Amino acid sequence: MTVGCQNLPMAEIIQKDGTWVFEGEALRLTPGRDKNVSLLRKELGELALPLHALAGASFEQGRKSGRLRLRLRDGADPLLQATGGKLAETDDPYQLSVESDRYGVAEYFVDEVRNALLIDEVPSGAVDRYLLPGPAVPLSVSAGDGTATFDGEHVRLEWNWKTEDAKAAAGARSLAVGDIAAVEWHPAVGLENGYLRFAVRHAPTKAPPKYDPNSVELWGFKKDPLMALVAAAVQARLPHPAAAPVTDVPAQRRPTEIAAPDSAPPVEHDHDAQLRRLRELGELHQAGVLTDEEFTHAKQAVLRRM
Repeated sequence: MTVGCQNLPMAEIIQKDGTWVFEGEALRLTPGRDKNVSLLRKELGELALPLHALAGASFEQGRKSGRLRLRLRDGADPLLQATGGKLAETDDPYQLSVESDRYGVAEYFVDEVRNALLIDEVPSGAVDRYLLPGPAVPLSVSAGDGTATFDGEHVRLEWNWKTEDAKAAAGARSLAVGDIAAVEWHPAVGLENGYLRFAVRHAPTKAPPKYDPNSVELWGFKKDPLMALVAAAVQARLPHPAAAPVTDVPAQRRPTEIAAPDSAPPVEHDHDAQLRRLRELGELHQAGVLTDEEFTHAKQAVLRRM
């Protein structure tokens, strides 16, 4: 039987870089107010991280300072999903710089988190849904050759005087979440520019970000990492990568055909298969492929088969 960890003593570490508090079932991560704390972490603000989103914790000592790290379960956080491990250490909200006189506190913090993970028997494997909500919306970021604004339903891309002429001539772009197949953020590295790119359904392109009207090109300036917040907020509203793939459904197909086609193999009639189908229908509805009425009828058809 799983034992709750609510009676474990609370652990806390306060540094210029930020304050981390372990409260048994969750961790509260607050960025510091020091001038060296990154813009991304300041804009992201305080995070409430559920214990079951964690895969582990560690502390690395250095001569002058150490680093406290939290490792999340794969797929738990839309920010980490959208940035693909490309965040700099200073921008990573799950890392904390620790001064040498607080090494003992950091080690105690890690021990408490590890003990809680063991006691609550939290698995370290990947998850099939986001366990964090992503950055709050609405949000707007100006960097590189444009401004990206997201209200939770639409992304708006507007261009500035530095935008390539042909790209700017196309005017501002408005992308509905249901039309976005994927989002990717990449920082500028060396002489290679970075970008925030939206892959749009039925409109594949191999154009570089400089010419792609669905991309903001980034040049390695201070505000570039903030575009990762836009990427994460959109990612949080896309189907989870571990979920069943969503296929486009022709408009002429009837809801009953969507839910339970006559040619479906017998294995699709078992309970697990029907649960998977319900998830797929929910994703189709969220993506705008199914109307409210179609979704309701299709869902009822699946439930009747259960």
